[in-house]
Amino acid sequence: QVQLVESGGGLVQPGASLRLNCAASGRSWYAMGYFRQAPGKEREFVAAITRNTGNTFYSSSVKGRFTISRDNPKNTVYLQMNSLKPEDTAVYYCAATDSVVTIGEIFTAQRYDSWGQGTQVTVSS
Repeated sequence: QVQLVESGGGLVQPGASLRLNCAASGRSWYAMGYFRQAPGKEREFVAAITRNTGNTFYSSSVKGRFTISRDNPKNTVYLQMNSLKPEDTAVYYCAATDSVVTIGEIFTAQRYDSWGQGTQVTVSS
């Protein structure tokens, strides 16, 4: 399995920016994604990136505001979140899979084998 350590959450005002970091160790990963879960809601896909090609995928709710990137030598994935809205408030989890997944599967939480501890992002005035 891949071990993941997250950092970078916090409390910000609407319109502000935050960057989440997810440092990986252990097995190499094929794809890494971010999911989020707000109180009373199901966990939802946010963004994902493949390690070798750097292909990126976004949910419609964050496309154009969030950017996922990777630094392979540092084995770290970043989620840059701009123009944050109150509805972005949630616990954000990074996840990794060391298996090849299809484009359809990359949006599915069940296809990820390893999960970080989660980090709280709160957007409020």
